[in-house]
Amino acid sequence: MALSSTIYKADLDISDMDRHYYANHALTLAMHPSENETRLMLRLLAFALHANEALSFTRGLCAEDEPDLWQKDLTGDIELWIEVGQPDERRLRKACGRARQVVVYNYSARAAAIWWDKSAKDFSKLNNLSVFVVDDASVEALEALAARTMRLSFTIQDGDVWVSDGAVNVPLVFQKLM
Repeated sequence: MALSSTIYKADLDISDMDRHYYANHALTLAMHPSENETRLMLRLLAFALHANEALSFTRGLCAEDEPDLWQKDLTGDIELWIEVGQPDERRLRKACGRARQVVVYNYSARAAAIWWDKSAKDFSKLNNLSVFVVDDASVEALEALAARTMRLSFTIQDGDVWVSDGAVNVPLVFQKLM
C-alpha cells in the first residue's frame, strides 16, 4: 500500500515592496511521503519570493520533468522554473533550456557548500540560472512555523525578508551564490 501525501493549507499575505506586489494567496500544498516539513516550507518561501497569479506548485517529486514551482505565460512557455534542494547539473542545464529564468533555493549549509563546490564551474555556463542558499537558522525558524493550517505574512523590502505567523516575526537570511 502506497503512502499518501499530507495536505497543508497556507494562507499567505505577501507584501513585496521591492516588486510592488501585494496579495493574499490561499494555497493547498501536498507534502510527498519522502519530503519533510523543511523542504515544504522552503517551497512556500520560494512561492512568497516570486509570488504571481501565474506561479503554481507542480507535481514536484512525483514528476522528473517538472520543477517544484513554475510560472508559465499564456502560450504555455515556462517563464520561471524554481527548484528546492540540490539538483544535478544535467537537470539544471535542461531547465535552463526550457525556461526563461531558473532559480534554485538550497538549504543545509554543509551539503549546499559541497554541492556548490562540485558544480559551480558547470553552473557558470548557464546564463539564466540564479542560485541561493538559505541560512540554517532561517531554515529552522521556517520549519518551526510549519502547521497543517498556516496563516503567514511575508514582508519583503530592500532584499530583506520577514515572515510572521501573528505571534512570531522571523527574519530570513539567504545568500545569492550566482
